[in-house]
Amino acid sequence: MAVKGWQNVVESMDSEHRHMLTGGSVSNFFLRDSLTLCHPIFVGGLYGLMISIALLPPMAYGSLSIGEGYSQIGRHWLFQMLVIVVIASILGAFSILVSTIVKRPPARLLYLRKILFALPFIGLTMLSASIIDNQYGIIQDRLGWFLYILPGPLWIHLSYAPRWRIIDRIDRGIEPFDGMKMTVYGDAKAVRAESDFDLEEVIDII
Repeated sequence: MAVKGWQNVVESMDSEHRHMLTGGSVSNFFLRDSLTLCHPIFVGGLYGLMISIALLPPMAYGSLSIGEGYSQIGRHWLFQMLVIVVIASILGAFSILVSTIVKRPPARLLYLRKILFALPFIGLTMLSASIIDNQYGIIQDRLGWFLYILPGPLWIHLSYAPRWRIIDRIDRGIEPFDGMKMTVYGDAKAVRAESDFDLEEVIDII
């Protein structure tokens, strides 16, 4: 089908599909630019870079307290940053691959988004405490890394990658919902608690 742009096609859809594909403010921030630049791989890598920058102050403080120089701190942080960016990018690639195979619609996370937003701060706090004082042990360190890295890739997997896949098909003039057993989650007329609705979506996708 010939289109002037995927935004025009989305605007012409019914309210449920339009709401699903426009997403929230974070999705719109990325999708306002080229679909190539906002590919889930690059978005995952950008998330990895952002959390790496936030990790620099506690890492520098912990290293300076044991007498390491700035060059050592820089090399250590650069290595950590590259590892995190690569992991987040690989998870983004995995998410778009799964989305292409499974063909699920993007989840509308609603209240779950608030939980995902808080997790990196909890993870950063645990990592900072572990870096500055090693008495907390390896369990807190690993748990802190898990909570720090998880939210971005999980949001990409559940919501952003499926949304990007559909929009990319629209942009290329391909039937966006071809092969999908379900094109949108939920029923606007159904009476149910929104928190239960979020949980069911996530369980269904996983």
